[in-house]
Amino acid sequence: MRIGLLGTGPWAQAAHAPALAGHPGLDFAGVWGRRPEAAAELAARYGVRAYDDVDALLADVDAVALALPPSVQAELAVRAARAGRHLLLDKPLAVGVAEGRAVVEAVERAQVASVVFLTTRFQKEPEAWVEEQAATAGWFTARAQWLGAVFTGDSPFAHSPWRREKGALWDVGPHPLSLLLPVLGNVRRVAAAAHGPADTVHLVLDHATGASSTLTVSLTAPPAAAGADLELRGEAGTAVLPRSSEGAVPALARAADALRTAARTGRPHPCDAAFGLRITEILAAAEARLAGHSAD
Repeated sequence: MRIGLLGTGPWAQAAHAPALAGHPGLDFAGVWGRRPEAAAELAARYGVRAYDDVDALLADVDAVALALPPSVQAELAVRAARAGRHLLLDKPLAVGVAEGRAVVEAVERAQVASVVFLTTRFQKEPEAWVEEQAATAGWFTARAQWLGAVFTGDSPFAHSPWRREKGALWDVGPHPLSLLLPVLGNVRRVAAAAHGPADTVHLVLDHATGASSTLTVSLTAPPAAAGADLELRGEAGTAVLPRSSEGAVPALARAADALRTAARTGRPHPCDAAFGLRITEILAAAEARLAGHSAD
């Protein structure tokens, strides 16, 4: 599969470019970015072409990986799907339900494959854990905490305008949701939502299986308190999300494998654009609840 990269920021540099360049089943064709000089620099690092025109890149590839702010990603994902290109998307799919739905509709019309990369969901140990817990009946409740120190440490993502605007709910909220939904079922409603310190958000979710979950997300945790954990409790006892032995690059390579399989077989992956849309809908409902409006 010949693939191009849209995006040149810290995430593209740290995860996407090395994963695409090092994948034996991919032909890393080139880079496009909103800043041509950044695209030229990143492309030169991997010996690939820098594109000034995104449509020229789309004409040369079978698929694109997107490492862009969600508002930019949604628009370009629609454009790429309409060009018949498979999509390796990032989370969140979009920061609005209408924008996310447009991506899904474009994917369905063009009959292209799509995978939304959610780091933990594609790491080896958590991926196996989710499959095991999804096959276990009787879960009663779950507790998840995703606490980052992006705005309180020295993270390269601290100056991201969209993260500053949308906060932890939209940036890290997709990660625990991607683990909770396959185990506890779809979220029927956001039962409660409350602000914590700075951008911290607390949610109570009602799931289709009858289970409930509580979720706390933050990008402003003290560095010493940062970390992620998820615990399930039910008839089988307690299950705790295992730590992963691998970072983002191997997980992204596994997401690329999932895209290749979906493109070859025509069978949607569980983390496709439609799944990304459902996460967007839940986050939008939570945001409305936080603002004092009901949007279940």
